[in-house]
Amino acid sequence: SDVCSSDLFQVYRALLLPLAGVAQSREWHPEGDALYHSLQVYELARDELPYDEEFQLAALLHDVGKGIDPYDHVRTGLEALEGYITARTRWLIEHHMEARALADGTLGARARQRLEASPDFEELKLLADCDRRGRVPGTQVSELDDALDAIRELARMCG
Repeated sequence: SDVCSSDLFQVYRALLLPLAGVAQSREWHPEGDALYHSLQVYELARDELPYDEEFQLAALLHDVGKGIDPYDHVRTGLEALEGYITARTRWLIEHHMEARALADGTLGARARQRLEASPDFEELKLLADCDRRGRVPGTQVSELDDALDAIRELARMCG
């Protein structure tokens, strides 16, 4: 499928918009709703890897499942995104919680070895870092449509 097609971005938008209504645990997310968090993580990701469209998309979309099933957000998010993201973006989203566990020192050795075997392991650790840092109350973020436009532009440029 053509990753540059605009209907992809309609799908992303439709999945991201409901996150504005998803309140999160204040303990883990002092910054507010899941959309605001996702936009913060996206901004950090864009600063880290300004030309990596797949990484930026993973950052923006990593929590879309929270608008569907907050108790199994990774699986439900990936099901909703099936066919709309690349294998690499999918892998980054699929393992972002394990990467957080890795950073916390709570991931088992075998799971760690599995992740380390991937060519995208460094980017996964970076995504987890952006995810952890994207929790600041009052931070300025892009509007959702501006973020989507920027990624679409990047896709056109690099396509």
